[in-house]
Amino acid sequence: MARSWEEMRHSIEQRLLRQTGHDVAWWNAAAAAQDGLGDEAALRAWLGDRGVTGYQQMLLVRERFGYPDYMLASADELIDGQYAGRERLRPVLDAVLAAAARLGDVEVQARKTYTTLLTPRRTFAAVRPATRTRVDLGLRIDGTQPGGRLLDGSNTAGGSVNLRIGLHDVADFDDEAAGLLATAYHANL
Repeated sequence: MARSWEEMRHSIEQRLLRQTGHDVAWWNAAAAAQDGLGDEAALRAWLGDRGVTGYQQMLLVRERFGYPDYMLASADELIDGQYAGRERLRPVLDAVLAAAARLGDVEVQARKTYTTLLTPRRTFAAVRPATRTRVDLGLRIDGTQPGGRLLDGSNTAGGSVNLRIGLHDVADFDDEAAGLLATAYHANL
């Protein structure tokens, strides 16, 4: 089951509290009390100077300047939106998610344009409907170069993967593709 933004938000809030000792409300109040934080760049710089980076910084910026609609959608709504007009490709995502679930501890996060798969450590794969007829399975396998079915995947999912395989239907997610998914999973534990 894919996590919604609200569930991801809760996880990021907990990480912020663990890393800084302060919750979102505290950071919101501290930022509001500062002069000169009227734009995103200024707030990011101020937070960065205080060691707040990454997802925690993104969360606090969104808290101050607002959330885009896709961050307020449920995981199902996001995935439905990804496959709107490409419904025949949805079984490809379902096949990849079923195979990933058999690998071990996998977290699925729905985004606006793709779905990420994470080990407890980091992203190891992403599934993105790239065209009306193709889904790209992005894989993070550091040290592996494109070749054969493996294409450059650096544009597949926000830079978190380096390789991709084009899948036009469920049959393309064969033993080789499933094996590469497993390789990516184990490489990122």
